[in-house]
Amino acid sequence: MRWQGNRESDNVEDRREDGGMGGSSGGGMLPIGGRGLSLGGIVLALVVGWVFGINPLTVLGLLNGGGLPQSAPVATQPAGQRGAPQDEEARFVTTILASTEDVWTEQFAQAGKTYEKPTLVLFRGATRTACGAGEAAMGPFYCPGDRKVYIDLSFYDTLRQQLGAPGDFAQAYVIAHEVGHHVQNLLGITGKVDALRARQSEAQANATSVRVELQADCLAGVWAQHAEAQRHWLDQGDVEEALNAASRIGDDALQRAAQGRVVPESFTHGSSRQRVAWFQRGLAQGRISDCDTFSARSL
Repeated sequence: MRWQGNRESDNVEDRREDGGMGGSSGGGMLPIGGRGLSLGGIVLALVVGWVFGINPLTVLGLLNGGGLPQSAPVATQPAGQRGAPQDEEARFVTTILASTEDVWTEQFAQAGKTYEKPTLVLFRGATRTACGAGEAAMGPFYCPGDRKVYIDLSFYDTLRQQLGAPGDFAQAYVIAHEVGHHVQNLLGITGKVDALRARQSEAQANATSVRVELQADCLAGVWAQHAEAQRHWLDQGDVEEALNAASRIGDDALQRAAQGRVVPESFTHGSSRQRVAWFQRGLAQGRISDCDTFSARSL
């Protein structure tokens, strides 16, 4: 992926030297789309299972039940350094963020809407958010309460070494997926999903979460299609990197690796096949309208 030399976003808050929590005693786990798990939550469950011999489904259950409402108050957090950081990994993610800004600004404008850019927060260890306390072990996540994407860049080591998903475009897919949740929030999907899940059984809420996550995968594909058209920065094999990452974090793949069996009713993010298919669907034509997972009879 030929990302060097492209525009970098300055809509970045670098908290890596701030000590993160600022003395916080902790807080609830983070929701995606108001509830549920981030992409990194799945990673945490698998890694904890490997290291401590705990069933990842147990970890997922704890994470899924620990979310704070997006309106939860948050103590004052000193702002991190603003603007584009200079280290290589941070420059990469700010370049990807800039690309998502360009793509979604254009797509929203075509629909007669204004795209409100999210802030990317870089942190180490732990940090405060409007959704509660964020920790590096949770992986990248989006908080709808403050409209910020959070990432500890050490997550990419986990993606590469623990999950077998190397490559810069795999890393770009992660950012694009979280920005996809921001797009859902701006379109009003997040609030509707929260209201729906509040009335559903656990199994039904899980199924709704799958549709939320698959839509974010599809929106990541929409971004990829338009980003390539704008910048022509993909090398041979880059798309396969993203597809591999989507496949590696499918619920069935993680469950099979952790416990040797698959429990579809407990899925919250979708199977490997589904995640790959919806990313490819967005990538194929680059249309938001193709990402309506909620109306799809079959995922």
